[in-house]
Amino acid sequence: MGAVILGTGSCLPDRVLSNHDLEEIVETSDEWIRTRTGINTRRIAGKGEETYRLATVAAQRAMEMAGVIAEEIDLIIVATISSHMLMPSCACFVQKELGAVKAFAYDINAACSGFLFGIDIVDKYLRSDREKKILLIGAETLSSRTNWEDRNTCILFGDGAGAVVMEYRDEARGVVASNLCSDGNLWSLLCMHNAPSSNPDLSLADHPGTHILMEGREVFKYAVKAMEGAIVDLLSREKVDLDSIGLMIPHQANIRILNKLVSRLGIPPEKVFINVQKYGNTSAASIPIALDEANREGKLKADEFILVCSFGGGFTWGATLVRW
Repeated sequence: MGAVILGTGSCLPDRVLSNHDLEEIVETSDEWIRTRTGINTRRIAGKGEETYRLATVAAQRAMEMAGVIAEEIDLIIVATISSHMLMPSCACFVQKELGAVKAFAYDINAACSGFLFGIDIVDKYLRSDREKKILLIGAETLSSRTNWEDRNTCILFGDGAGAVVMEYRDEARGVVASNLCSDGNLWSLLCMHNAPSSNPDLSLADHPGTHILMEGREVFKYAVKAMEGAIVDLLSREKVDLDSIGLMIPHQANIRILNKLVSRLGIPPEKVFINVQKYGNTSAASIPIALDEANREGKLKADEFILVCSFGGGFTWGATLVRW
């Protein structure tokens, strides 16, 4: 009994940026990118594809699947680190675009773990108010926050949005539990600065820019161990065997992290949904895009456990168990 996903949707920009295209931008190669990240292509937003517009289309597709109209939505939450404005929130723009006149709306920032944190928030809202219908979206245009001269990071990121419509159901299916974690002590290993301060007393002497900064090797080391721990602790607490998982949908960071995690858990690769090769790392949009693809491909079976996990800047990480 709890928060049930009624419908899923996603939206990807039209432009496809291949590894061969990146060879024209920075010193790299298709082979170098593929062997280190597993990424072949990623989507890059163009004119009229701001974060809120991608989020809106993903939301509309999720609502269509759920059979829900905009006037029925009570709350809109958008997980993002790349809204086109700091204020108003991306969620408020989505509310306007949808015409969701009843809804209140706000953004959350937990980087790549944003959608996962959002599921937990929605579950708690719905357990306290069982009449609500909630729209949860993960949406990013990381191309606007990427240093296109840094070959170590610009090859990783892409743009897109994914969404779910959720409501409370007095049934066995739905969100079972989450195990969420953070460690602000490690923020400098994966971060993104704001615009330079207008207050000289608060400004950085050497502002590095407003793009993503990452210490890749260190992030890799922490990410695998952290997600593994979150998953093991969650399943142990809920008394669910890993063999009972129908499908695991991890954050699509890069293939080396995913392969290492799958190996350490001992979960069969065929039970893991991976689409990083097509879209790269889309941060908070990663999981809902993958969830929608898996759903539309018929990979999510009724009554099966779905395991979702993520790791992102903050550091933030965790795992969520859902009975589909």
